[in-house]
Amino acid sequence: MSKVYRSSRSAEAQALSFEDVVMTGLAKDGGLFLPSEIPQLPSTFLKDWANASFQELAFNILRLYIDSKEIPDEDLKDLIARSYSTFRSEEVTPLKKIDDDLYLLELFHGPTYAFKDVALQFVGNLFEYFLIRRNAKKPADEPRDVITVVGATSGDTGSAAIYGLRGKKDVSVFILYPTGRISPIQEEQMTTVEDANVHTLSVKGTFDDCQDIVKQIFGDVEFNEKYHVGAVNSINWARILAQQTYYFYSYFQLQKTLKDTTSKIRFVVPSGNFGDILAGYYAYRMGLPVDKLIIATNENDILDRFMKSGRYEKSTEAEGAVKATYSPAMDIVISSNFERLLWYLIRDTVAKGNDEEAGKVLNSWMQQLKTTGSVVADEAVAQAARTIFASERVDNEETVSTIKQVYSTHPEKYVLDPHTSVGVTTSYRFISKDAKEDNIKYISLSTAHPAKFSEVVNKALDTIDGYSFEKDVLPAELKALSTKEKRINLIDEASLEKVKDAIKKELKY
Repeated sequence: MSKVYRSSRSAEAQALSFEDVVMTGLAKDGGLFLPSEIPQLPSTFLKDWANASFQELAFNILRLYIDSKEIPDEDLKDLIARSYSTFRSEEVTPLKKIDDDLYLLELFHGPTYAFKDVALQFVGNLFEYFLIRRNAKKPADEPRDVITVVGATSGDTGSAAIYGLRGKKDVSVFILYPTGRISPIQEEQMTTVEDANVHTLSVKGTFDDCQDIVKQIFGDVEFNEKYHVGAVNSINWARILAQQTYYFYSYFQLQKTLKDTTSKIRFVVPSGNFGDILAGYYAYRMGLPVDKLIIATNENDILDRFMKSGRYEKSTEAEGAVKATYSPAMDIVISSNFERLLWYLIRDTVAKGNDEEAGKVLNSWMQQLKTTGSVVADEAVAQAARTIFASERVDNEETVSTIKQVYSTHPEKYVLDPHTSVGVTTSYRFISKDAKEDNIKYISLSTAHPAKFSEVVNKALDTIDGYSFEKDVLPAELKALSTKEKRINLIDEASLEKVKDAIKKELKY
């Protein structure tokens, strides 16, 4: 199978390279890059990969998507080794038992204590690898290839991107975040980094405002040509690709602990921009035996509403406003990566296997969503989604209650962050529904360290005797951030031109 890529919105045949899609980020037509054909796993992978390390699994999976002519085996192994050498756990993403039916996949052992490190440490090394190779071929008197990474964050993407890209040669990084809508520690992680190539822009608005500005920047041909803009948000295909590994790793780790290996395994994923669970969809389509992928949303519930109604719309509330919740990284009105899933569902149903027709239909849907705020999927598309996905919505009160419940009942007084609590709350609902059905096990993804969300964690646990945030939750590394000087560039309105001016001022060319 050829390892080439296309845009989700194109009505023309395309065959783009892995390097093209990683370095470009967003397609010129506004679509997202994806492999039209998803590779299939070797027939013996369940046996052959069962005892592989995280790094070995990463190589096996990435090799299926990246041609060895683009990145030779030894180079790919080196990129993987360097990317995961920064993690505090040898397992990279260890599995933690909560009870007999529920396990947590801890994804927060990277340098910024968030799941996005798994992908962004790798993406940062990829950018540097491709730029070094390009510039090595250039004459000394020719301008060097550079990349200006522009991204929006609702919390953890920004710090993970910054830590993945800090100090990288020929890379500048600009991260937009909504003023006052991320946690203090998340802001400190981004704004205390001293590397000269790192810039943070605090934008007065919402995450969706920031994300819209980033998309407009990608659509500005003149700006792109001059500043060579690249993406680190989950619109970048390399992020989705790198995240597939932990679905395989946790599947094999759980199988080793189960007495009955016939158990059905379901993954529960706190979902905002849909990138994390989309990686699970690729794993499923490749052949990993996943029984269900369960979307856990907070009160910004566009994904839960789609799964239940087939209607993809911003909100039924006033003007589609984003609600500020206790799980802020999920406070998103439009889930960008859902477009990738829709392309496959359209291609497999209404487009009857035709890639170009799928691009044409999806483009019309995305334009309708942009102009009206709503699109109704064909029933065949909605039904296809429900064959593998299910969903639930969790509110703030339930988020706090579950943090308290798990801490109070777990023998190690386990502390959840609020995003993880949304996933665990959802898991408990499904466990209750499935009480009569044997042999179902849940892996709920734990997406961030609880220390990053002190206000919510303390709200849940402060009344419990013996609890101490500093003793039970806060790592010394994060505690030290509050003593460091912060560099903040405040953008006083959600303005494309003001953001572009700020980028131009820092780059000075």
